[in-house]
Amino acid sequence: MLQNRAELSSAKRVVVKVGSSSISGANEHKIDKLVDALAAAHKRGQQVVLVTSGAIATGLPLLGIEVKPEDLATSQALASVGQGRLISRYQQSLERYGIIAGQVLLTAQDLEGEETTSNAQRAMERLLELRVIPIVNENDTVATAEIRFGDNDRLGALVSVLIEADALVLLSDVDALYDMPPSKVGAKRIDRIEYGQDISGIEIGGSGTAVGTGGAVTKVSAAKVANDAGVAVLLTSSDLVNEALSGADIGTWFAAKG
Repeated sequence: MLQNRAELSSAKRVVVKVGSSSISGANEHKIDKLVDALAAAHKRGQQVVLVTSGAIATGLPLLGIEVKPEDLATSQALASVGQGRLISRYQQSLERYGIIAGQVLLTAQDLEGEETTSNAQRAMERLLELRVIPIVNENDTVATAEIRFGDNDRLGALVSVLIEADALVLLSDVDALYDMPPSKVGAKRIDRIEYGQDISGIEIGGSGTAVGTGGAVTKVSAAKVANDAGVAVLLTSSDLVNEALSGADIGTWFAAKG
């Protein structure tokens, strides 16, 4: 079990979760920077899994839709169009390093049943053995309200538990968790949260983007899911992903259950 962020660079298995706003729209070019960091970890011999949002956001401009829709059918159509383009962008970037991506689409229902959970686990294990980087997303094309994860922060946590990862790196639009929204004067970065620590005094906000569904509140909730299963969590900015995987002293560290 990892005790601190400095051990991330030598961890055997790491799950990285990135949100829609970090890799779509005006930030589409940042996919290369994310892949650079994943490839560097892969070269060190680490097993890396990427949990990515962005299918719907990627589909929006392709279908000429400007605003994220509220109806399920349009969202599913956008996900269908956007998912293929998204995985293609990742694979194109990974080919600079001779690395193969494996697409894994899941619904919450897949990780609830014993047989489907076991199947997902076996598939992920085999992909990692073959030195493939699994790229996981929610299967938005078929997911309904009843079988959704709710957000991909939770999906990232559940995947890290499923494959018994050493750590989960949650990438955000901000560099860490703060004791109040970082836009407020006097906000202070929280360096470390111990397992079971009372954080009720922290003012935690939701998503601040038009395409995202998460925010600090979902990341804290996801960290607890992972921590309860013995998986340590680092929360930091997507712009600092290379530093994060290299064990730099950044972000907020959520210590796992001992």
